[in-house]
Parts: sequence; structure tokens; C-alpha cells
Amino acid sequence: MSASPSYSVVGKQVQVYTTAANTQLRLAATDKLTFQAQGQPLETQPTVFVDPNHSFQTMIGIGGALTDAAAETFAKLPKAQQQELLQAYYSPTQGIGYTLARTSIHSNDFSSAPYTYVADGDKELKTFSLQHDEQYRLPFIKQVQTAAGGKLTMYVSPWSPPAWMKDTKNMLQGGQLLPEYRQSWANYFVKFIQAYEKAGVPIWGLTVQNEPMAKQTWESCLFTAEQERDFVKGYLGPTLQKAGMGTKKLIGWDHNRDLMYQRATTLFDDPEASKYYWGLGYHWYETWTGSGMQFDNLRRVHETYPNKHLIFTEGCIEKFQFSNINDWKLGEQYGHSMINDFNAGTEAWTDWNILLDETGGPNHVGNFCYAPLIGDTKTGKLLYTNIYYYIGHFSKFIRPGAKRIATAASRDVLQTTAFQNPDGSVAVVVMNQTEKEQPFHLWIKGQAAQTSSRPHSIMTLLVK
Repeated sequence: MSASPSYSVVGKQVQVYTTAANTQLRLAATDKLTFQAQGQPLETQPTVFVDPNHSFQTMIGIGGALTDAAAETFAKLPKAQQQELLQAYYSPTQGIGYTLARTSIHSNDFSSAPYTYVADGDKELKTFSLQHDEQYRLPFIKQVQTAAGGKLTMYVSPWSPPAWMKDTKNMLQGGQLLPEYRQSWANYFVKFIQAYEKAGVPIWGLTVQNEPMAKQTWESCLFTAEQERDFVKGYLGPTLQKAGMGTKKLIGWDHNRDLMYQRATTLFDDPEASKYYWGLGYHWYETWTGSGMQFDNLRRVHETYPNKHLIFTEGCIEKFQFSNINDWKLGEQYGHSMINDFNAGTEAWTDWNILLDETGGPNHVGNFCYAPLIGDTKTGKLLYTNIYYYIGHFSKFIRPGAKRIATAASRDVLQTTAFQNPDGSVAVVVMNQTEKEQPFHLWIKGQAAQTSSRPHSIMTLLVK
């Protein structure tokens, strides 16, 4: 936490942008508010307090995953809809200004079939080739890079080593990396990053293993906390260093919030392993157990290891049904997670597939999911779910380099987070998941502006 120079809203205006259920409002400029002097607020006056004099983590970026499924669906859309998608996501003015991306090291469930980049048994990786990705994925990523103005913070994740490197001889259904292939697998990461960078895609970071505690019907591989620690300490960390990749951000865990504290202690309490780790990545699927989202576990990690970084690496809503793409709860799950994740210290936030087709795929094991934009390959139309707008309330107005600032609401109906951008503007996000309208004051340093939060809405109040 640090205090920034004294901030004043005197003479500033607030532009309000709103997305609300049962209205036509979608990231719509709805009101301009002015501040008036207001002393001590009363308990009877619902208030959102914002304090730019106390700042916290710096925003790296917000974005989504550029998967095989997204790339293949994109290729099937008419040119006009392709351009529309690129602008909708990556233009900071016409769209929602994505700046972050994740992609996979060979296949995952959102590929049309399993594949790797080497011939079976090639321990020396002499046959390594990106030929598979040259058809859809790389051309798609190149178009995204251009649409993002040449600046895209990209990190990469493996779902499984090649089958022959594992005890099960299968990329799917879990299994483990055989000890004799630990060096080959570490070399594979380096080969992949070198090949992508040679193809013109700079890589900012990498995760050690997607969902290392889940035996999935798709590409998966199990690593206990100790196994991950030892693989990084003995193989992946030193291999990255030797290849001149010591500045790449190495991200541990990359799985749900439920077990993340135990993973953090194992990885970070070992100085020899910890020195290689930039931080911890996490997902939101701990809800599969019937639990709510466990934001307190994020806070525990953040307060215990304040020098390590937190990045949300994946979230989506599962069990896709085309008839349900207008369900308002879809976006609300995102808003609830993003507000709480940022308030717990998260510095970057990554949605899963940026685009899927009308089946919620392609997916080679039938694990169909929702995406903010659905490309209907039958009609050629691009369909917007409210997830797109909910994420946009953050990504469009909270830019890379923004610092989170203190915010607190006097009513639990009003979920809120706030950031101050590098240009000095302050973006306050306020979300209401209830059926009731909630009037409130936005209160900053003795000045207040009056407004109201609609039922089932999210609003961004931009102060400048």
C-alpha cells in the first residue's frame, strides 16, 4: 500500500456508463454527475467511499484466451464479422480494450483433437514444429496483435506433456510426468517460446501446468505441490535461465482458489524454488464442490506473500446451452469475481475462450462452455452475451498501469472496486445483483455526487 499525492475532485465530472437487465443499456453513457461539498455522511445515506490517496497493486491487463477453438470458429466467420470481433475486443475506443491473452502449449480440450509439436519418443525434440498452429491459431493471434495496436501481454500454459513422457502413456485422464523426461519437458517449454517468438509472438510469461490437481477427461497431468516445486527448482527454472528467459514471468498453481494457499506455501517457502516464481495463477471452478468462490484464500496468499503476484488465469461458465445465452446471471458471475479478485490483490484477469461456436465448442471431449461472444457458424452472426459487457466495465476503463485505490461501500448491495489510471482518471465499478434499485452517493474527500444503481446492473463511474 502507498499513499499517492493528495487528490481532489473539485472541478471534476463523473461520466457514468451502465449495463442493466431488462433495459437496452449495454456499456451505455447514461449520466454526467457533478460533485458537491458533503461532510460527514449519515448512516441513512448509502455511500460508496473512494480514497485515491491510498493505492495498492498495479494493473497488468484484462483479456481472454486465444485457443484453437476460438481460432477455428473465427476462421469460419465472414470477414466483416471477423473484423467486428477484433474491434469489439481490442479497440480501446470502439471496443472494450483487451490487452492480455493466454494460449496453450499444444492441445487442450478446446482443440478439435489432441496433438503435440514433436514425433513420439523424440526426447531430443529434433522434430519440434509449429505446423499445427500455422493453420488457424498463429494467423488468428497475429490479427489480434494488430488489433491490439501491437501490444499484447501473452502467456502460455500446457495441459499435458506428450503421452510418451507420462506414466499413463496418455495425454488425457491425468497421469504424471515420468522423472526421466523432466529435462525434455522443460526444454519443450523453451522450444515453444522460442518458436512463437520467432513467429512474431512475444511471450510475457508461462504457467507450469494447467489445473495440476485435476484428472480430466481431456488433456491433464497431475503435480502435487512438492512435485511442482521440485520440477521448477531442478528443471524448468534453471532451463529458462540458461535459455536467457529468466525475465519471463513464471506462474505457479494455475488451478482453483480452494487449494491455493497450500500450493503457495510449498512453492514459496523453499527459497531455491521461490526465486524462479513470479507468482500464482488461479481459476474460479472451486464452485464444482458446491462451495462459493473462496476470495479469502486469495487474501491469505496475498497477505502471506506480498512480494508475489496474483493473476486470474481462467474462468468460464460450463454446460453450454444455446437457448441460455441471454441469461443475465452469466455476466453477474464475472462481475462478482472480478470485483472481489481485484480487491484481494489480483493484478491481471483472463477470461477463457474469447470466442466459441453455436455449440459452445469446438471441444474434442464434449466439454462445451460459454464465451462472451458466440460465433454462429450457421448464420455467420456474432452474438453478444452480457459477459462481454460486464468484463468491458473493467477492461475498457481500467487500463494497464492503473493502480487500485481504496474503496468501501456502506451497503452490501453495492459491490465495488476502484482504480486510478496513468492519465489520472479514476474508474469506480459498482455492481448490484439484487432486484432493488439502490440510490447512493459517490463520496471522495469531502465531495459527493448523487446517483443510483439499477436492479441487476453494473456501472463504471469515470471521474476526470
